[in-house]
Amino acid sequence: MRILLVEDDFRVAAAMISMLQRGGYRIEHAATVAAALSAAPCDLVLLDLNLPDGDGVDVCRALRARDPDLCIIAVTARGEERDRVVGLRMGADDYVVKPFSMAELQARIEALLRRTTRTRRSAAETVEVGPLRIDYAARTVQVDGRAVTLTRKEFDILASLARQPGVVLSGERLLLDVWQTTWSGKHTLQVHVGSLRAKLGRADLVQNVRGVGYRLCVD
Repeated sequence: MRILLVEDDFRVAAAMISMLQRGGYRIEHAATVAAALSAAPCDLVLLDLNLPDGDGVDVCRALRARDPDLCIIAVTARGEERDRVVGLRMGADDYVVKPFSMAELQARIEALLRRTTRTRRSAAETVEVGPLRIDYAARTVQVDGRAVTLTRKEFDILASLARQPGVVLSGERLLLDVWQTTWSGKHTLQVHVGSLRAKLGRADLVQNVRGVGYRLCVD
């Protein structure tokens, strides 16, 4: 999952990049309007509105015109109601005012990507992620064209990871997604992930990030 971070304060940018990379995101940093508009395509943009060579609102408008489905979160010191209204009307999906909590920002990123992925998946019930082909309606999975039979929980774990390929999901998050509770414990999750890996025949697809969680690795 690629994120474009548009932020001219390099100290703030360094802290955000560190946090996002720990979550499994690939980050491109731009500090100016010109750099933001010439950046490579991405899945989500974190956009400071106060930039040295122009207004971030204009960047937001341009990016939205270029890609109507692009996820954009304005991250700015402009906290007045009028500023928030303008930012959202110009195309931002969410609006975060500085100073902000890194944990809250990450939660907002995950929520936005989850909603977007769910919408895209509803439009196309079958998705392809690396060697995987997942039919959400039929609940079937293929790996390199080979059909794989999964239990209900194994499918739900894989489906949850596939919603955000490359992003590390915590054990607690997977337990909530699949079991709707955390009481089952991490041992239960480990057992199901082990079985899932064996059935996929590609242990490298579901990667354990020690002390953090799991991610679907398809690079």
